Amino acid sequence: MVRFANTGDIASIMRLLHQVNDVHADSRPDLFIHGHTKYTSEQVAQLLEDKDMRIFVFVDEKDEVKGHGFCIIQDHTKDEHLAQIRTLYIDDICVDSECRGQNIGKMLFQAIKEYAKAEGFHNLTLNVWSGNEGAIRFYEKMGLRPFKIGMEQIL
Repeated sequence: MVRFANTGDIASIMRLLHQVNDVHADSRPDLFIHGHTKYTSEQVAQLLEDKDMRIFVFVDEKDEVKGHGFCIIQDHTKDEHLAQIRTLYIDDICVDSECRGQNIGKMLFQAIKEYAKAEGFHNLTLNVWSGNEGAIRFYEKMGLRPFKIGMEQIL
């Protein structure tokens, strides 16, 4: 089942954030440090209260978190140089490494997509690191296509 996260989920979310970070650190050790996370527990607690943030969790029958999806509402309705749209940006999706292959990611993504449609968002967007081939394949299976490309040159 997918539901919105609450403060009781923070420890489980932190465990998943460590897993996400380590996947990134494996592919880009020049940018990511193993054992760290994108957010602290305190920051996750603040994000749960942020009106422009939605954190979804997939929970099993025991209400244990097995995956999460962090989403940021991007409101362009007052921008003068962009179309007057609202975007739901998927900042992070993670499925517990012990639960992969059980369609949890698909269920999380579908719940996020249904929420975005129900709330009248124009589109879903996200970034994925080029070295994360599994994530790229997953998002392509979910119907996402590239709409911009970030490039770098390491000096």
